[in-house]
Amino acid sequence: MKITEREIMESWRRTADGHPLLRESGPPAFAPSEEEWDEWADLAEGEGDDRLFLFLPGDGTVRGRYAAVQEQFVARELAQVLYLLAEHAIRRRGGGPEEVADALGRIDPAWGRRFRDGGLDDPGTVAACGRDPLEGFAWVAESWHEQAPYTTLAFYRAAPGRTVDPERLALLYGADPAQVAAGTRLKDLLAKDGGRSHWDRQWESCAYGREGEWTFLLHHDSPPGAFADKEAYAALGIEESVWLSATSAKAIYTLDYLRGGRLVSDDPESVLELIWYERGRAPHIRGGVLDFHNRALRRAELDHPGLTDTFALYFHALEESLGLRLPRRDFEEGLVRTAYWAGRTRPDPKETL
Repeated sequence: MKITEREIMESWRRTADGHPLLRESGPPAFAPSEEEWDEWADLAEGEGDDRLFLFLPGDGTVRGRYAAVQEQFVARELAQVLYLLAEHAIRRRGGGPEEVADALGRIDPAWGRRFRDGGLDDPGTVAACGRDPLEGFAWVAESWHEQAPYTTLAFYRAAPGRTVDPERLALLYGADPAQVAAGTRLKDLLAKDGGRSHWDRQWESCAYGREGEWTFLLHHDSPPGAFADKEAYAALGIEESVWLSATSAKAIYTLDYLRGGRLVSDDPESVLELIWYERGRAPHIRGGVLDFHNRALRRAELDHPGLTDTFALYFHALEESLGLRLPRRDFEEGLVRTAYWAGRTRPDPKETL
């Protein structure tokens, strides 16, 4: 059932009149076309206008843009639209996520729960994290910002009930077969001449292993042997992969999430950059295909108010939503499996995806 502009306006007027926290909030602006919707929001952003702009594309959804912060949503039910209008009205009053959650909860307890969960529907209950993010995946966020321990953090997950073999994956990417067979670890490479040789060659190395459901392969420059044997790669049974790539000199930090060989994105033509994320704001389209990460970020912000590093929050949310992890102790004690590239020249793996 399509949601109409009139239905939204009348429902919002009744909702806003019913609570003092919303009575002073004005109506949203409706754009007649997607082109004007984009133009209005871009113009408002340049002028510091914090209004919410809506567009009804005719497919039963309602799309919205918060001009001042470049946040977007897609709603499929009138109740979701009313909640998002209320959330916007409360946010305009100022305050952090906790204050916004409390204010929305005073209007409607379900709205308070929605905000704490980060989703567009009432989750019923929202369980607290109860863990230290820096004891999980977030431990590597700060050093990765400077491309350490590696520039690219790549993760691979197979279908339920299967695992991606780390050694086979490393060999396909071009890791030295002798070092893989010997089970070489980081401490072995560092033991030679006080580690001087390794520091000279670390850009030619990779680290690999498995944590939970995910197999990881970390590296700097493009691996020399990736996907050379497509049949062998297919035999690994990879269903999902996540790539986190850092280029600190250019302040470019990107996320690619693939499922079934296809990029998971609301806009496959765009690049997901971590620097787009600002605390309290969703980096992906709310209600879109990556909303699971938005929700994990909102919960991380509220559960860990003392964690101010946005990259650490981002990584913690990836752990909570996808289960990504890296073995901190293995890296610190040199126990992680490590190998140099065998030296073959082959194409960049991303070019073959």
